[in-house]
Amino acid sequence: MTTSIKDVAQLAGVSVATVSRVLGNGPVSAALRAKVEAAVAQSGYRPNLSARRLRSQHTHTIGLIVSDIRNPFFTAVSRAVEDVAYQSGMRVILCNTDENPDKEAMYLRLMQEERVSGVIFAATRATAEALDVAGLGFPVVMIDRAGPSARCDAVLLDNRAAAAQLVEHLLGAGYRRIGGLFGNTSSTGAERHAGFVEAMAAAGLSAAARFVPPRWARFVAPSAEAARAEAAGWLREADAPEALIASNGLLLLGAVKAVREAGVAVPGQLALAGFDNDSWTELADPGMTVIEQPVDEIGRAAMEMLLERLQQPGRPLRKVVLAGRLVARGSSQARR
Repeated sequence: MTTSIKDVAQLAGVSVATVSRVLGNGPVSAALRAKVEAAVAQSGYRPNLSARRLRSQHTHTIGLIVSDIRNPFFTAVSRAVEDVAYQSGMRVILCNTDENPDKEAMYLRLMQEERVSGVIFAATRATAEALDVAGLGFPVVMIDRAGPSARCDAVLLDNRAAAAQLVEHLLGAGYRRIGGLFGNTSSTGAERHAGFVEAMAAAGLSAAARFVPPRWARFVAPSAEAARAEAAGWLREADAPEALIASNGLLLLGAVKAVREAGVAVPGQLALAGFDNDSWTELADPGMTVIEQPVDEIGRAAMEMLLERLQQPGRPLRKVVLAGRLVARGSSQARR
């Protein structure tokens, strides 16, 4: 038989209301709390979480909505979010959107139905720009991408500066015809492209760029395979770049596959650089030059910011912008 809250109250010798206050972390004496907790353990009682959500505005559950859980960046950020959530007594519902605004809308509705306390969200550019946080009924913290018009807390990388840093590194190594592969569904890709263009213009050079997926494609997540196909076609052209920057780890992986299939020597015939210090970038031969993002700090800061927002709903919006770190390896070795 299923144990009820009345059974716990009878076993503890207290009222049902007292058991409810203990389970809801309400005000009771230490002695009563110990008695009720002992009765819960003895009876094997499990509270009905669905019923509790209906009675309370605080579910101790947060939503984490990311664009592609296969991307090691989001895997690492998700782990950091979950670590802080667990330490704070919160549970995490993880959702994957594939950069699809329709799926984002569906999961936001799910978060409302689940009465989550808040959401950490890596949104597409279209959703980020149109998001009505006030109408959701819970606070939102944006991670990785937010856009200039976002009306919520955010934890971001300084994407323009990071892209410019890669350009300046390649220029310093003697490369001039530098191309870029950029994601086309988020504000992150747009900001990294802008930083790339600005740094090339400052050096008096044109900025050749390709987008993954192509700009005509709709609701298609950037992937290693799409980047491989785009890079392979580019390398066959007469004006192929002598150095190539990829705007995230999956696109960099696709570019490496294209280079190897084409038999192009790195860095002898083509220098490579990109974002995300994934494990494989160090093990590749040669190692890949990358911008390392502070993934653990991004996840932890986002969860801590959400907890602060829950405690102080009226405080001003905050945007935390973190710096990346250039990790120079053999793929961008100076030209002889």
